[in-house]
Amino acid sequence: MRTTLVKMMLALWCVAIATSCSDDEGSTAKDPLAFSITPETIAFPANGGNSIINIHLDSAKDWTLSNTADWITVERNSGNGISHISMAVAANESTEARQTTIAVTSDGETRQVAITQAGSEPEPVFTYDIEPDPSNMGTLTSVELAAQMGTGWNLGNSLEAIGGETAWGNLATTQSLIDAVKAAGFTTIRIPVSWSVFSNQTDYTINPTWLARVEEVVNYALSNNMYVIMNEHWDGGWQQPTYAQQEYVNNRLAAMWKQIATHFRDYDYHLIFAGTNEIMVTDNYNTPTTEYYTVQNSFNQTFVTAVRATGGRNAYRYLTVQGFNTNINHTVAFAEIPEDVTPNRLLMEVHYYDPYNFTLNENSTITQWGSIATDPALTETWANESYVDAQFQSMKTNFIDQGVGVILGEFGAIVRTDVAGSETYREHYINYVSTSARSHGLVPVYWDNGFIGNHTMALFNRNTGEVLYPGILEAVMP
Repeated sequence: MRTTLVKMMLALWCVAIATSCSDDEGSTAKDPLAFSITPETIAFPANGGNSIINIHLDSAKDWTLSNTADWITVERNSGNGISHISMAVAANESTEARQTTIAVTSDGETRQVAITQAGSEPEPVFTYDIEPDPSNMGTLTSVELAAQMGTGWNLGNSLEAIGGETAWGNLATTQSLIDAVKAAGFTTIRIPVSWSVFSNQTDYTINPTWLARVEEVVNYALSNNMYVIMNEHWDGGWQQPTYAQQEYVNNRLAAMWKQIATHFRDYDYHLIFAGTNEIMVTDNYNTPTTEYYTVQNSFNQTFVTAVRATGGRNAYRYLTVQGFNTNINHTVAFAEIPEDVTPNRLLMEVHYYDPYNFTLNENSTITQWGSIATDPALTETWANESYVDAQFQSMKTNFIDQGVGVILGEFGAIVRTDVAGSETYREHYINYVSTSARSHGLVPVYWDNGFIGNHTMALFNRNTGEVLYPGILEAVMP
């Protein structure tokens, strides 16, 4: 009995095993893969992009892809089985959104992918106070203009003097002085101005009498067929490039330049506006922080936007912006050319007073310069002729060759009447800097502070128009 029971249990176990094996064998036969596409919709931004279409299909079946949109590129248009098709969508230059459908067909069945792309943001509409007027504004690019400006002279320490034109000791500027400057061979004059002469301090309204006086001096030069660079100079140092002061400075700068530009709007292309001068945090001559140069760049943008918005001929006027503290190295490293609705009309301004101990430091014993120096103890070990060339080449490479004209708005060296023979080196310096500037495409503008005597930089007697240093005049000219 027990034997029979065991045999029956073994028989049932074998049947169970057989049934299980039969089920396993049946499960290996897979159903055909259902035809589908993922994703079924793809949305792209206006600037385009890339994506992948996944085709799910039995390996024995072929498929074809249909794409009629010329703004979409697909990797391939046919294949078989499971496939992953890359696609690229071009940028949408239109402000209108667009859409299309990509179809994949297999064995008479079609699956679709809906493609949409957003439109570009519409260009902001620039608003002018009056209609732009290109008459008598020329067709030259800023680089071509710079090539015509020749050699310049600064009416320094006059209209930018805090307290009035004569507050720093110079006489009021006369037509006869500017006539003498033109007769000496200068074809460009830079007129530094402090514009914070307000009739209303609250809204920065510039006194109309001051506007008229500056205009009178500008006309002295324009009547001599000279180019005029008229700026907003130091002006007491209110233009501090810090985040804390940024909004205040930009608001004030915009209000002032709107008035200045409107007043001079009808002048032709010989009048060039320059937005600021030597912007830096007071007494900080270090490499600027990101904060400092970012804010300084914003001043340039504010100036350009404010002037252009006044319309008329200002819509086409040549405008000059500056690099940080007008330092060439900082300008190359950190300056951003402002956005401008009018192309090819911006110039970049830098200054050059290297080496400081030779050019400006009246307490220095460095009184010789360059390859003609005879005493190493009296000569700096840097900023010689090759350095000058390298600095100006840097401006050429980074700005002039990129379509932005360059103004060397200030350069010079103090006279040392107490050091015998020093004038030879000053003349050599002035000649080399001005010659190198012109050969690299920069417009050299000599700094004349109007003061006569030891440690000064006057070239003309402001009273008589007499040339004080004929050797310097000869050195600065071509």
